[in-house]
Amino acid sequence: MTSKACAAWPVRDPVSVTETPLPPGAPADVVEYIPQGAPFSDEQRAWLNGFFAGLLSRLPADQALPPLPAAADPAFRDPMTDGDDDGAPWHDPSLALADRMEMAKDRPLRRRMMAAMAQQDCGQCGYTCETYANEIAQHAEERLNLCVPGGKETARMLKKLIEEMGGGATDPDEEMARAAAKAAARLEPGAPVERGYSREMPVEARFLSRTLLNKGASEKSTWHVEIDLGGSGLDYAVGDSLGVYPVNDAALVSAVIGAINAPPDFPVAGSTLADVLAHDMSLGAAPDMLFELISYIVGGERRAKAKALAQGADPDGDAATLDVLAAVRKFPGIRPDPEAFVECLDALQPRLYSISSSPKLDPHRLTLTVDRVRYEIDGRMRLGVASTFLSGRIAPGAPLKIYIQRAHDFALPADPAIPIIMVGPGTGVAPFRAFLQERTITRAPGDAWLFFGHQRSACDFFYERELAALRECQSLTRLSLAWSRDRETPKTYVQDRMLAEADELWAWLQRGAHFYVCGDAKRMAADVEKAVIAVAVDRGKMTETQAKDFVADLKKTGRYQADVY
Repeated sequence: MTSKACAAWPVRDPVSVTETPLPPGAPADVVEYIPQGAPFSDEQRAWLNGFFAGLLSRLPADQALPPLPAAADPAFRDPMTDGDDDGAPWHDPSLALADRMEMAKDRPLRRRMMAAMAQQDCGQCGYTCETYANEIAQHAEERLNLCVPGGKETARMLKKLIEEMGGGATDPDEEMARAAAKAAARLEPGAPVERGYSREMPVEARFLSRTLLNKGASEKSTWHVEIDLGGSGLDYAVGDSLGVYPVNDAALVSAVIGAINAPPDFPVAGSTLADVLAHDMSLGAAPDMLFELISYIVGGERRAKAKALAQGADPDGDAATLDVLAAVRKFPGIRPDPEAFVECLDALQPRLYSISSSPKLDPHRLTLTVDRVRYEIDGRMRLGVASTFLSGRIAPGAPLKIYIQRAHDFALPADPAIPIIMVGPGTGVAPFRAFLQERTITRAPGDAWLFFGHQRSACDFFYERELAALRECQSLTRLSLAWSRDRETPKTYVQDRMLAEADELWAWLQRGAHFYVCGDAKRMAADVEKAVIAVAVDRGKMTETQAKDFVADLKKTGRYQADVY
């Protein structure tokens, strides 16, 4: 294919590892307390030897040294060497938690921890599902609530697994061993963390603008958001995501403070209650610890109900709807200490959005495609904290905390001549807009096919003019559309369009095309994969088992990539 100049967008001018010291108090000549065969690296073993030597050197001279736990003790067992898992079959975001745990029930503990994650590898926790589980198993990560997609369900399962690992033990020797193991795990060398490329080290950028993408009588509210990276020092690549630290809605913060009968300016953690609730604490799903606190404040039936909620029960059938405000209102009249109240809440987590622009268009400007989340429960409007922050509350020119989340195996082919097939309904089109910008600007010769869909063609055709310009300049070879609520046509989803164009889809795959899908993990992405399998069966004359193996091989070789949420 010959690429031509494209008018879809006006191109803007681009504006040592150190030695780990021994623990304090450790003697210079360290006795080998940790055997060579123990499951630790040389650096970990040296640190542990110094730790125990310094500790034991403080004992009275006439006191016998206590025996160290045996290597078979669970506290010293290497959690990374247990068993095989047949490729982690539970690593499927369309599976329910109960099904994932059933598949992993006979696996090592760290693999069951992985199965408890939401399986999206979205990076919001700062890890992949596997590495987050490994860090917890090695005592290097204490936080169990970082899996945003998994929410309370994942956090509760991790807590249960931690208890199985002995997380609640209070024996001094075991506690000492666990503390040493945690410290040693943190000695493992890792990639250096740069400011702006980790949830732990965000940087400040500037919010520029937002533009509504829907038209007319659309039932949706989706926004094109632009952010200025100038001065942040950040760079990114197509396929990356942007982590955004939102601010809670001021009206919600006021309502929560009113519900606990506390003054907004009550001092908390060097700030005020109102400021901490706005910027630092999650006001979404009520955590179990909040119900535990409430159970100590109320009595009788209300105490029993609060304790049941704290243990994951659902005495009134409304547990899934209880955010922090609803939880407090469920027990009217309570006046918890504001500091204790804050300590029971989860931290406000960043939210990740697929970047919808290429840095080759403008390295200092980044765009997102954001669907505003709003829904009503019991007469009260609930708002998505980050989506409503970006689509309404933050003012143009205001600063916001962000970081770049590098993509996990979601990128254009290294060879620009390789064809690409992109399936991105709704906001799932975001990374593919970036892909197409990149391929247009670099004059990539490879064909590109986009499947896009939404509810109504007249209202919800995002970036319609851009896509038309890309078709005109041949950067977008093929565009297939699916509308689920158009009156003039039958209800159609992207997977239906794929099956309707199966001959051409199979021909592209046989030409070596890379296949991409972005969007809803639970339904759409699973249905798209089923459609690819069906095409392989029908057009490739494969058995279903062969077709599944074909798709699995596409994934292993990097030809089937997903960015799902």
